[in-house]
Amino acid sequence: MNTPCIVLDTNVCLDLFVFYDRRCRELAQMLKMESIRAVTRNDCRDEWLRVLMYPSLSLDESTRKKCIAAYDEVISCCDFEKKDYTFLPVCQDMDDQKFLELAFDSNAHFLLTKDKALLKLSAKIRKSSFFRIMKPEYSNLILATANPD
Repeated sequence: MNTPCIVLDTNVCLDLFVFYDRRCRELAQMLKMESIRAVTRNDCRDEWLRVLMYPSLSLDESTRKKCIAAYDEVISCCDFEKKDYTFLPVCQDMDDQKFLELAFDSNAHFLLTKDKALLKLSAKIRKSSFFRIMKPEYSNLILATANPD
C-alpha cells in the first residue's frame, strides 16, 4: 500500500496547528501516525510563516515556535520539478495557484482546503485525474480513495 501524498493549504494548517479544529482531528491523527504524507515547498511554507505573524492571530513568540515545529514535524518541505501547467486550471485567487501547482508537481493524491476558489476547481481537477481537492473534514476518505481494495 502506497502512502497517500497530500498538500494542505495555509488555512487548513491554521486549523491543525493553531486552532486545533475538531474537524481536523482525524487528519491530525493520520499525519501523526504517518498513514499519509504531507508535502510543501518553500513559497507555501513562507506563506505559513507570514500568516503566523498576523496581529489578528495574537500569537506570542513561544506559541508561534510551537506551531512552526508542529508543522515541520509532519510536513516535508521539498523541491519538486516543475511540470507543464498547460492543463492545470487557473485559480481565481492567484495566491492559491501555488497549492495547485504543488499538488500537481508532487503527484499528490489530495489537496485539502477550505478556500472557495480552490474548491470551485474540484470537479475540473477530478476530471483531469491529477488529484482531488476536498475539505479537511473529509480526510477520512483519503485512505479509502487513494488505495482502493
